[in-house]
Amino acid sequence: MKRRDFITLLGGAAAWPLAARAQQPPKIPRIGFLGATTAAGVESRLKRFRAGLRDLGYIEGENLLIDFRWAEGNYARLAEFAAELVGLKVDVLVTYGTPGTLAAQQATTTMPIVMTVSGDAVATGIVASLARPGGNVTGSSFFSPELIAKRLELLKDAVPSARSVAFLFNPNNPVEASGAQLTELAAKSLGLDLQPFEVRNLSEFERMGSTLVKSRIDAVAVTDDSILLGNSRRIAEMATSNRLPSIGSVDLAQAGGLIGYGPNLLELWYRAASFVDRILKGAKPADLPIEQPTKFELVINLKTAKAVGITVPPTLLARADEVVE
Repeated sequence: MKRRDFITLLGGAAAWPLAARAQQPPKIPRIGFLGATTAAGVESRLKRFRAGLRDLGYIEGENLLIDFRWAEGNYARLAEFAAELVGLKVDVLVTYGTPGTLAAQQATTTMPIVMTVSGDAVATGIVASLARPGGNVTGSSFFSPELIAKRLELLKDAVPSARSVAFLFNPNNPVEASGAQLTELAAKSLGLDLQPFEVRNLSEFERMGSTLVKSRIDAVAVTDDSILLGNSRRIAEMATSNRLPSIGSVDLAQAGGLIGYGPNLLELWYRAASFVDRILKGAKPADLPIEQPTKFELVINLKTAKAVGITVPPTLLARADEVVE
């Protein structure tokens, strides 16, 4: 073989690996989704998250993959599932609620984490500050005690005679412990006596109705723990069947509770997609400030008001963003 032909042959052989690499398909980004409850419990919010991704050009199964893990209300399993998702080497971990976010953070200090929404991320130590999160977590958060205080104020406006209020919360959720003192102070300033009722799992709902009646409760207030949010209809039915006015998230009023007040959770889950997009494009969570909801909605269910024997003052109705009739 002539020397020139031999050099040409070697050059062609060297080009093969380069050509093969050039023809390899681009890597498809992968999201790990850590769910504290069930897919059914967050169905409407998950739809909005997926809609946010679609609007940014991500088509699930084509140029984006999502691996789901659902703890089904058993917060003790969140650590196990978070570790599984980290082991899959996903590009971003997405979660919601304080227990899920803390479990994700404990599983990895390097993999980016997006919280669709979490209560008071600073007070629970998830981030150093809202403006400069530091670490590997970003997303949306709101100040839980302030929200609960506003709900108690609305409840007092709607039911001035109320004195004793059942306060449904999950002691396994760290954000609720962090705001307990402020919640109690807010209640006392309104002349309300809060009676705490712990709800750790679904089985504790079964005996709650009769317990509330025996406790001579005037009304029911509900926190935004993921288990409680996912069971808004059950809580609303329990309260209404015992002729007790109730207040909690917007979901609660729409499911049959008396009053709902809080951030637009659908919008926060939709916004979470933009955090994912920026991270996939190279942004670092530490550089993405935590967002807080700017709009809070008030929903009043007049059908429920009639069922529990409450006449909602016209001044309060005039402030409502939505009235269920």
